[in-house]
Amino acid sequence: MSSDTSVTLDLAMDPADLTAALVDVESVSDHEGPLAEAVETALRALPHLNVHRDGDTVIARTDLGRDERVILAGHLDTVPLPTVEGSLGGVPATRRREAEGDVIYGRGTTDMKGGVAVQLVLAHELTEPNRDVTYVFYDHEEVSSDASGLGRVMRNSPELLEADFAVLLEPTNGTVEGGCNGTMRFRITTHGKAAHSGRSWIGENAIHKQTDVLARLSAYEARTVTVEGLDYREGLNAIRIGGGVAGNVIPDTAWVEVNYRFAPDKSLEQAQEHMREVFTGYELEWQDLSPAARPGLDRPSAAQFVAAVGRDPMPKYGWTDVARFSEAGVPAVNFGPGDALLAHTDDEHVFNDAVRACHRALASWLS
Repeated sequence: MSSDTSVTLDLAMDPADLTAALVDVESVSDHEGPLAEAVETALRALPHLNVHRDGDTVIARTDLGRDERVILAGHLDTVPLPTVEGSLGGVPATRRREAEGDVIYGRGTTDMKGGVAVQLVLAHELTEPNRDVTYVFYDHEEVSSDASGLGRVMRNSPELLEADFAVLLEPTNGTVEGGCNGTMRFRITTHGKAAHSGRSWIGENAIHKQTDVLARLSAYEARTVTVEGLDYREGLNAIRIGGGVAGNVIPDTAWVEVNYRFAPDKSLEQAQEHMREVFTGYELEWQDLSPAARPGLDRPSAAQFVAAVGRDPMPKYGWTDVARFSEAGVPAVNFGPGDALLAHTDDEHVFNDAVRACHRALASWLS
């Protein structure tokens, strides 16, 4: 926990102005301390909230005895700052008036300090929400999943994250994106016999033995699966390949790494079994396993939320932390300001009106 208390946040600010203020506090993964300290200090000043701290994760909860509890969650960390001189997507924030409207440039504007700003303004102004609300501000989302602050709290204090429904304020251009595809990575290694390439017939070329694996990948027809009215598109692709040691040696090993994105109609175990069937005869070396998440749009709270947003929901093709909530039994959706395609870019930015619209939709749902 950082002892730096030099950052002060005014939660009564316009959410777009607060977005810029949050961007001004650099919080690249592993350095979230000052921002977490500022968030904790600001939230502890609100008497209607009970505040908890776990490392650089801050959790604030209303305890009004409502019939339903919802979670609003967002991560405090960002990817590293741009290295290209003159990039607008760094720190501090840069504000501009453009033809499409007023814009905030800076690292994290889209992913996801715009969403965090909305959470903080709601935490300040909703003293009597119609549902109990748990606000989660967590660390280490942009790095290895085993370092996730959200995952850590789920292990250390799962009772703090019990709820009926969750909204993760990842950028979605102001559209509800239900659940998410699961993802897994695995390697298939083929073995041969090393030999001098001048006498190649003595050896067995392990790279050539990957031909069958690549043929199966090329022939695979990815499905589109409808889950709770949303169409999730799957994908199976080679993402890395390697083998060989020198220009005059027949390689005795070669490998291909495969990424499978699977719809939330399957459990992690079912997805693994499907891959074993596709690659029958090969050993799969699992590199990463992340379950899918069902959208939970059949829940009354979800239906009311979609109505408050006023747009038809969409599926989430990528993986997000909604999967962690789903695995813990909490249906979850993604909803936040900004274009996800701008995340991590050197000109990362968000429109003021997008942040304000996100705030209005959530305030309407919770008021």
